[in-house]
Amino acid sequence: MSLFDSALLQRCQHLLDMIYHETHIDVPTGVLAKNLLETMRLGGSRYDGASHDSLHPCDLWDQSSTIMITYGDSFLSPNEKPLITLKHFLDEHCEGLINSVHILPFFPFSSDDGFAVMDFSSINEALGSWEDIQSISHDYRLMADLVINHCSSRSLWFQNFIKGEGPGHDYFYTESPDSDLSQVVRPRTSELLRATQTPKGLQHVWCTFSHDQVDLDFRNPEVLLQFVTIIRQYLDMGVRIFRLDAIAFLWKKAGSQSINLEETHNVVRLLRLLIEHAQMDAVIITETNIPNRENLSYFGNANEAHCVYNFALPPLLINTLLTGNSHHLKLWLMSMPPAQLGTTYFNFIASHDGLGLRPVEGILGDKETQVLVETLQGFGGRISWRALESELGESIQKPYEVNIALFDALKGTINGEDDNGIDRFVCAHAIMLGLEGIPGIYVHSLLATGNDYQRMENTGHNRSINRHQWQYDELQMLLSSSALTASALGTSALGTSDSHHKTVFTQLKSLLAIRQQQKAFHPNALQYTLHLGDAIFAYWRQSIDKTQSIFCISNISDQPQEFMLSDINLDCTYNWSDLITGNKLTRQEMLVQLVPYQTLWISNS
Repeated sequence: MSLFDSALLQRCQHLLDMIYHETHIDVPTGVLAKNLLETMRLGGSRYDGASHDSLHPCDLWDQSSTIMITYGDSFLSPNEKPLITLKHFLDEHCEGLINSVHILPFFPFSSDDGFAVMDFSSINEALGSWEDIQSISHDYRLMADLVINHCSSRSLWFQNFIKGEGPGHDYFYTESPDSDLSQVVRPRTSELLRATQTPKGLQHVWCTFSHDQVDLDFRNPEVLLQFVTIIRQYLDMGVRIFRLDAIAFLWKKAGSQSINLEETHNVVRLLRLLIEHAQMDAVIITETNIPNRENLSYFGNANEAHCVYNFALPPLLINTLLTGNSHHLKLWLMSMPPAQLGTTYFNFIASHDGLGLRPVEGILGDKETQVLVETLQGFGGRISWRALESELGESIQKPYEVNIALFDALKGTINGEDDNGIDRFVCAHAIMLGLEGIPGIYVHSLLATGNDYQRMENTGHNRSINRHQWQYDELQMLLSSSALTASALGTSALGTSDSHHKTVFTQLKSLLAIRQQQKAFHPNALQYTLHLGDAIFAYWRQSIDKTQSIFCISNISDQPQEFMLSDINLDCTYNWSDLITGNKLTRQEMLVQLVPYQTLWISNS
């Protein structure tokens, strides 16, 4: 019989009591708690119940922490599995600058580019093997998706549900179409319930995202136990960062919005408790594309997510650079509470998904959002919609996200395209890299990949516009040669001796190299918003030990701007210089001029 740390067992049972307080379950929560701890191997003489406390919260990450976001098959080479090619890219182009990699779902799937998982315990053979995953995790901190809200309708679990027997036959959430579902928050326009014939008769399965993505029923503790088993396997395979996909929708109740319910928060707390005891340096990141205040709630009391996606940042920063006005971005930044030690923000400005609009509800006005959407449509973007119900009970649609590659999203302003696209694009990343939190850079931002209209047309899905697949040999030529021609590379390689891909990649790598040397860029270093007019976005970072300050100052407009050094209260006892250019600043040179989209990182050390 396994021996358990009594305090850990008690905490686990307490959370289970809160999760199932309104749900009848056949197994006592005390027994379920023991089963969960056994599954995570947290019982017996090998387990040291205090070991997870030996890591200081500041040591979970530092200024060198940067996560590259990518699909397993973003790079393709003949006669080589894509995960192997991905490792080549990381080793040959990112070593020393990128220490973590988020590989989007690498499991067998039926739709949604991996997010309709058919088998959580296997690797998609088209990508590679578990050995390839472990090879990457050996050299890079690996982030993987726990697609916890739903699975594929083609999974064995759901097929057993249809048959009414075997593992999975009771894993799925069903609801009567006569129930009050009017308040349910939907991220899609498809029907919420999927009619499915089973031995019990016609049942209606809850589908938050699509009818191929059938929602799991966590009222059944067997579902929870299955996912804890999956977590244990991922830890064994080298996963150290868990992205809880679509976690906000996990718990459902008719007559409610079925999003952000207290049971969902308690499930996150339970998973955090189990994971951090099993692997003291493991991290949970919640993916909650929802309004900002609700998103922040997933920090809990520093007992839920270690990191939350900073979903408001991408639309606000892009809007700032398109309008040349930082007013809303500054107000938002001032409203963001500093994260407690042991928690931080996950900052990003592009991902495999589109530009989410829900996070800026209540921040941007309807007219401002409309101008943003129309501008991005003019740059080739597509709109994805979500279903709502009006006050009169009518079904209406509202923009949910804009699908567009970040490089194309920033190729102009609200007045149209211009010649400042690359500078504007790099400026966006310089702002993001300096902010409190851990930066996440989408691989297609790192490489300045543009809209892929052909892939979007081939798949029939708007999101494919930002999910290009590079032929690795072609990319190698782009990033290494200085005498290329468009004809030698094909139509996707734009430019000659220095393509915009190489130019951007070089500049972003330079910023990353600078960032990882600065203590003031630790994810938990102090941050204050500065006020230098709406055409300049500025903030101050100070290291935890207070020995380094960095003033991050960006001209977010297409016109030259200037400011006085006295306006940012530089301490004249220090020697100050711009980390990006290396230029020294003196108190005699009071007036500083910024060209369009220039960023300064002014530091005292």
